[in-house]
Amino acid sequence: MYSSFIPPRQVRIGDAAAFVGTTPRAIRHYHEIGLLPEPVRGGDGRRRYGYEDMIRLLWIRRMADAGIALDDIRAALADTAADSIADILERLEESLLAREADLRRQRTAVGRMRTEGSRMGLLSDFVTGRLKNLPEGCLRQADLDSLLVTERIFGPLGAAVQATRFIALATHPDLRAESDRVDAAEDALDDTVAVDDPRVARVAAERRAFEEALHAVIENSGLARSDDALFDAWDAIAEEDPVAGQVSMSAFAATGKLPHDFSPARRRCMELASHPLP
Repeated sequence: MYSSFIPPRQVRIGDAAAFVGTTPRAIRHYHEIGLLPEPVRGGDGRRRYGYEDMIRLLWIRRMADAGIALDDIRAALADTAADSIADILERLEESLLAREADLRRQRTAVGRMRTEGSRMGLLSDFVTGRLKNLPEGCLRQADLDSLLVTERIFGPLGAAVQATRFIALATHPDLRAESDRVDAAEDALDDTVAVDDPRVARVAAERRAFEEALHAVIENSGLARSDDALFDAWDAIAEEDPVAGQVSMSAFAATGKLPHDFSPARRRCMELASHPLP
């Protein structure tokens, strides 16, 4: 049956916004930036929108929903040549592909953190691969934090080599206990301790002896040979993907931007520990 209802020839901004699925504020913005011409106004001074205005609003709405920037929509509507619109769509598709790749990387990173744990998952696959055979929970938070810093400064290869140290400590409880004792002694060299305090030289000697014992364990356990394999594996990665093999910041620049809480006595202890016994 034929309906006697006849729609109005022109509608107000609220009705236009409701039909298109946007807001009056958005339509006013389209007017301000020249995306939509100002329509005629009725006797009450309010904007009135006709059929052609609604078509243009639908165009704008659909293109915006597809991710096209308003400036590009304005250019497309101003120049309806197929080549112009095709260029805009090509640029949009490239942008979407880049965003899709970013989302995939983000999902991969989140998945790794859920699988490996929030701390371990922050490290690269190359570093976590070095630690995969360790019993769960044997690495401490401080160890993982140290690896994260090292990877930032020296890249995945540097952190993977440092992981050798933590593997040795995790698998030798006596060595771990001695490491904790020396760490605590160094922490005690705070700002209240003078640089020439006898404790500085004593702790330096303890650190040097510990490092020698740790080095011996690494050599005797075969971990050093594993480090050689790491270098070979990294060379293969760098050859296949040169970008992945690059360190984003030089070690000098990175360490210059990294704060520390070493007291003068602690720094002197580190200097003494780095020199061999006379």
